[in-house]
Amino acid sequence: MTKTRRPRPAASRSAVLPRSAVSRSARRATAAALALTGLLAAAACSGDPQSARQVGDPAVTAEPVAISPAAPGLGAGSASASASASGAHSGSASGAASGSASGSAGVVLPLTSDVINRLDTAIEQVMSQASVPGVIVGLTTPDGSYQRAFGQADKVAGTPMSADMNMRIGSETKTFTATAVLRLVDQGKVGLDDPISKYVDGVPGGDGITVRQLGEMRSGLFPYSSDPDFVNALITDPNRVFTPDQLLAYGYKHPANFPPGSRFEYSNSNYILLGKLIEKVGGQPAAQFLKQQVFTPATLNGTVLPVDATFPDPHARGYTDQTPTGATADATDWNPSWAWTAGAVVSNLADLQSWAKSLATGTLLNPATQAERLKTLPTGESGVGYGFGLFDNNGWIGHNGSLPGYETVTVYLPQSQATLVVLLNTDVSYQGSEPSSLFAQAITQIVSPNNVYSIPPMATGSPSASTSPSASVSPSSPSASQSAAPTTSPTVSGTASNSPASVPA
Repeated sequence: MTKTRRPRPAASRSAVLPRSAVSRSARRATAAALALTGLLAAAACSGDPQSARQVGDPAVTAEPVAISPAAPGLGAGSASASASASGAHSGSASGAASGSASGSAGVVLPLTSDVINRLDTAIEQVMSQASVPGVIVGLTTPDGSYQRAFGQADKVAGTPMSADMNMRIGSETKTFTATAVLRLVDQGKVGLDDPISKYVDGVPGGDGITVRQLGEMRSGLFPYSSDPDFVNALITDPNRVFTPDQLLAYGYKHPANFPPGSRFEYSNSNYILLGKLIEKVGGQPAAQFLKQQVFTPATLNGTVLPVDATFPDPHARGYTDQTPTGATADATDWNPSWAWTAGAVVSNLADLQSWAKSLATGTLLNPATQAERLKTLPTGESGVGYGFGLFDNNGWIGHNGSLPGYETVTVYLPQSQATLVVLLNTDVSYQGSEPSSLFAQAITQIVSPNNVYSIPPMATGSPSASTSPSASVSPSSPSASQSAAPTTSPTVSGTASNSPASVPA
């Protein structure tokens, strides 16, 4: 469905936020190739290519929770982007940054009172300019911890955001799905270089697409979330229940975008297929397998893959403008079945801080298998490489995510054993950028100036292969036809999502 957005009023200049205005649809379409509910590039949402995004509600006054010293923590993140870079695997098992500066690269500044004050100011500035209702930020290093909640969890009731709230994490789901597949690899039940046709029937060209290529976003399969019919079906009835086969069918209507392994393109279809592989080989529903093989072993007691719209309490209300009219709506209880193993997981700050380190260091996998996961390939964005269900963003290892109403970033900087987690209750973009990326960039500019998390705004007009129907660059960008769709995938260009053309996952 095509939607028209009203021009967004000009915003004040800021050293933290970019000034170039790009429509959310175009941005998401471009980012769609890279992410669903949060990954590499910037593919989480939707919008029209020629209209700037609509301004959200007035900024909410930040209400910090508390800062307390803590032991070393963990973190993770996601992003998405479409790119045609090819080449041999590069990257080290230790997750070394591909684009960080030498010398002091990997250093995170001590959390002095001055640094804390600068973080407070930067976060509040992003909140105000991007009209973000509420955000939770957790930055943990071996020397201390900054954990605060700002703003509102419910704009109607005025409920303050709290650091213990559950949130939908979009494409960060892919990190769990990828780990489940790699657990099967360690058990000798799956081979990374086996064709997907060995495990899942009916995949177009499945004999020539490997499990590895699916996990690395290099299969060439058209992303179902970029199909206009899917976008229309989802945006007109966000409570609709989709089956994995129904989702894949939307993508199978289209020819492959390129030969397997020849380039990088974020596609939610890849991770729906990996979900089907998990069920076929694991012999049980994906939600149950993830709980037994990933969530429980990693001691993630508050993390779940819901089988319906159920949302564990306490949780924040989520706000999106991925609607038929472009008006902001409450998307808290929308059914996430359309994102499934590509972007439907629910988690919280404590679990994601722990998961970030586990993901980056491979605590659930054999060392050789973890080394395969960390072999990142070019995405087309400087300093950003994508491995098997995670990215290296200037040294920060993890993933981002975006689903209607929510966005996240969870990343880990190995050299400093630092974890950064950002959780917010909106996916409404600001001048072409996903707000989660703006927060992560502003924070890392302060604490790790030689390792700055960076996902540029999406360019207009580029197709995306992310989770959005029309984009070939980001999983969460809208379709080329300007239809808006939810996003659930990561992005490399500044948005991340798991959704259709304009909906990242």
